[in-house]
Amino acid sequence: MGKVSWKGGALLAPVPPALVTCGTMEKSNILTIAWTGIINTTPPKTYISVRPERYSYDIIEKMGEFVINLATKDMVRAVDFCGVKSGRDVDKFKLCSLDAQRCESVLCPQIKQSPLSLECKVFDKIELGTHHMFLADIVAVNVDEDLLDKNGRFCLEKAGLIAYAHGDYFELGKHLGDFGFSVRKKKTPPKKRPKRNKRD
Repeated sequence: MGKVSWKGGALLAPVPPALVTCGTMEKSNILTIAWTGIINTTPPKTYISVRPERYSYDIIEKMGEFVINLATKDMVRAVDFCGVKSGRDVDKFKLCSLDAQRCESVLCPQIKQSPLSLECKVFDKIELGTHHMFLADIVAVNVDEDLLDKNGRFCLEKAGLIAYAHGDYFELGKHLGDFGFSVRKKKTPPKKRPKRNKRD
């Protein structure tokens, strides 16, 4: 079967429907952002793309910081609500039964229920068209201690994360492999020694 070619469009999927918090502990807001990702490892850098007409846009531009909170299957209603309702009109923390928690390095709150919250400070903004991209340094990472194993490994795969693809939300599921599995050499089992006769 072949492919049908369309004109260019924003159809890359799946993407993480993250809850981005901004403002202060006293006056905060949450917006759902799907256009986000990592742009550099060392130093760690990220981005979010926001429409200028969004209520949170001016808050982020003025304060120069925000927090990216990953969402779980238990938070999917909040993810959808925070994407369609405006913080100009409602208190999203209250209506979504989410708890604001202080951060280490920014004034914005993080969401307590999120398994992973990235504290970010903006270092640049690029006006692209419908969206403006805030480029940011990740200055602190907050993780749910319940997802740490006995060796201190962060088991994010156990958090029940969700993804967004073409207008729908999905729970991440079956594990297919880990990084580098396609080139990793298989361990060969030790050869069994032949049983010896008592007379040998």
